[in-house]
Amino acid sequence: MGIPYSYSFRNLWTRRLTTILTASGMALVVFVFAVTMMLAEGLRKTLIDTGSYDNVVVIRKGAGSEVQSGVERSQASIVAGQPEVAIGEGGLSLLAKELVVLINLPKRISNKPANVVIRGVGPVSLALRPQVKLVLGRMPRPGSAEVIAGKNVAERFQGGGPGETLRFGMRNWTVVGVFDAGNTGFNSEIWGDVDQLMQAFRRPVYSSVIFRLRDSSGFDSVRERIEHDPRLSLEAKRETRFYADQSEAMTKFLRILGITLTIIFSLGAVIGAMITMYAAVANRTTEIGTLRALGFMRSSILAAFILESLFLGLLGGMVGLFFASFMQLVTISTMNWQTFAELAFGFNLTFEIAWKSLLFSLFMGFAGGLLPAARAAGMNIVAALRST
Repeated sequence: MGIPYSYSFRNLWTRRLTTILTASGMALVVFVFAVTMMLAEGLRKTLIDTGSYDNVVVIRKGAGSEVQSGVERSQASIVAGQPEVAIGEGGLSLLAKELVVLINLPKRISNKPANVVIRGVGPVSLALRPQVKLVLGRMPRPGSAEVIAGKNVAERFQGGGPGETLRFGMRNWTVVGVFDAGNTGFNSEIWGDVDQLMQAFRRPVYSSVIFRLRDSSGFDSVRERIEHDPRLSLEAKRETRFYADQSEAMTKFLRILGITLTIIFSLGAVIGAMITMYAAVANRTTEIGTLRALGFMRSSILAAFILESLFLGLLGGMVGLFFASFMQLVTISTMNWQTFAELAFGFNLTFEIAWKSLLFSLFMGFAGGLLPAARAAGMNIVAALRST
């Protein structure tokens, strides 16, 4: 004969204060767990969304990022001649030879300096990134000292707004527009004419070559040809894979940090749940004896107390996850360890993070309630009834 589920729920409601306090501790642990996972997922998604599957990035072999790469002009011309490069309107190849360098800019609020990516772009760079939309001003004129800034740069850095002036490369540059690249890393960049930027920074080589594939299935053949050409010392990656590699180190660190903090905090939450359940068993000794005398099996009592503890964990998990979901409204910035530039991104709650958080909360409830439930189930009927 099994004990009704309502029995466990009524007992939790009777002990409202201890239920709320214990569930709050579990909610805090789940909040920390979910937020750190959301942070890692937000960073990963921002960098992966930066790339397009049909775009190919060509950089120097062994270079971890565009900042560390160098592609000579002759090498870039060879890449531009590959038959897999798509042709756009007007017969123009959908290929851009780009420069990526870092500059130091002060932030608007704190005045603290941080690294910002400057990207030298060509005529078709915007066409290669349909997610990038100009929202204010206009595009820079070719051959001019004009730039456009990503939305995050315009909002966060001094001199990054429309009509303002930036000083780098021993020249003044006028911000003539602001672009919005959605949930991508381009929002944390400044774009200008590649030839002017190469001259200003005295860079004789490009950082990368980006092109659109004529046919997505042609990637393997063009990669094989580029990487085995004796005239080149380059490697080719799909743009999505390239930016996924950029996020790997940081997301791994965030996940390890999150798991470490969660384990530390969860120990306290489990102990709190255990104390709560032991107190519940002590206060209900006579009640447990009565249940046994009425014919309820030890396994039924064990299940009833474990169910009570599981519900306590689930309640805490749902509350923690509810408050963690509001972190999606927050945008933060950190240094991208691959490029050493500041990158702004948001928290991202996924279904996988949600069910893992709730599963973890149930585990804490089970761990906290198992020993007290075993004690309740193991009580002697006569001794329990005499405790009155």
